[in-house]
Amino acid sequence: MSETPPGWADELRASRAEKDEFLDTHRQSPIPPEKRDEFDGLAYFEPDPEYRVEAEVTVHDEPEQLELDTSDGRSVRYDRVVTFDFELNGNDVELHGYQQPDEDLAEAPIFVPFRDKTTGPVTYDGGRYMDLATERALETGDVIPLDFNLAYSPFCAYSETFSCPLPPEENWLEVAIEAGEKDWQ
Repeated sequence: MSETPPGWADELRASRAEKDEFLDTHRQSPIPPEKRDEFDGLAYFEPDPEYRVEAEVTVHDEPEQLELDTSDGRSVRYDRVVTFDFELNGNDVELHGYQQPDEDLAEAPIFVPFRDKTTGPVTYDGGRYMDLATERALETGDVIPLDFNLAYSPFCAYSETFSCPLPPEENWLEVAIEAGEKDWQ
């Protein structure tokens, strides 16, 4: 578990309320207009510091390109740029982070799509995402916090008009991540 900053849970709840407001009222909300009247906020797991883990970083100097399947049957190219190793609930876990080709590791967020044992019964059946922004380029051996309380559903969870990358099989975790967003319906 990573050291939890003061006010962490309050900041998380405020961020969730902001997202709910966006989804409910903003013209660019992925929730179809005809469903917004019944929308009363997303369901979330309670903030849990156990799901804020310390992860050791391995940077891939020569990233491997992968074609990630998307929710609409196409594919999109990503580079595997980092691997995170951490312990969660007594299990050793490995998770990969990606960027679009030609993105700068120091500047662009790292895309971390994943599935876990909650995928389907409790969370969106296409998997969830995290976006990791760092203040500097990561280096092999760095230890950074990964906060699964920030895990969110992609826009295609709300509407089939969106095309979203699906987590590759290498990011299908054999643990339950009971943190972040639950399925919205």
